Amino acid sequence: MKFYLDADLSPRIAELLRKQALDAVSAHELGKLRIPDKDQLAFAAREGRCLVTRDARHFTLLSQEAVRRQSPHAGIIVCPPRIRGFEFGAIADALIRVAERYPGGLGGYDIIYLD
Repeated sequence: MKFYLDADLSPRIAELLRKQALDAVSAHELGKLRIPDKDQLAFAAREGRCLVTRDARHFTLLSQEAVRRQSPHAGIIVCPPRIRGFEFGAIADALIRVAERYPGGLGGYDIIYLD
């Protein structure tokens, strides 16, 4: 599973994932901080990366739109509000568990929440 962390998550999380031999990049590292959410999702889809975000509202709508257009993405993982954005280790650990559970990645229209 390959991850793309949206601009609302720290690049530190991608660093922690890479230390665990996971393929992870962030919008911060790639200079993609100011692009619209739909373009963030399109980039992640082109790269075969599951998009990780805290922005459930926008990305849930974008996922529904992808289904209507029959335009799959590589999955969306939402970090819920109960996991605070500065809890880098907790977010990385939860993503590691997702990667273990879905080694081949998520389905083309899947959206899941971190536990």
